[in-house]
Amino acid sequence: MKMSEITRMETAQRMSKIVIHNNTVYLCGQVGGVVDVPSTITEQTETMLARVDALLEQAGSGRDLILSATIYVRDMKDFAGMNSVWDSWVPEGQAPARACVEARMARPDLLVEVSVIAAVR
Repeated sequence: MKMSEITRMETAQRMSKIVIHNNTVYLCGQVGGVVDVPSTITEQTETMLARVDALLEQAGSGRDLILSATIYVRDMKDFAGMNSVWDSWVPEGQAPARACVEARMARPDLLVEVSVIAAVR
């Protein structure tokens, strides 16, 4: 049995930003800022989703091909604000399977993170 090819993009010691296997794209967790982190959940969600768009495009995919998303919010009080941005970002009729959980973030200024799995065009 031949193993399918695995493509890794933007790879560092700890992780790859993009991994493609069997026409499926896996993105590492994306947050709403790296250096100048916006202060509100809506701004961080917008920035985070713009980063997802860029990585999906680089991988030959798009938001209409997202299969699954796991969203982590620092505090569920921000759930509605995050959803207001998410709902307008997801193409109508193309909503992926999704989970959203409250989680401690890697840094205290981060409010939201998403991990995405998508199909390749």
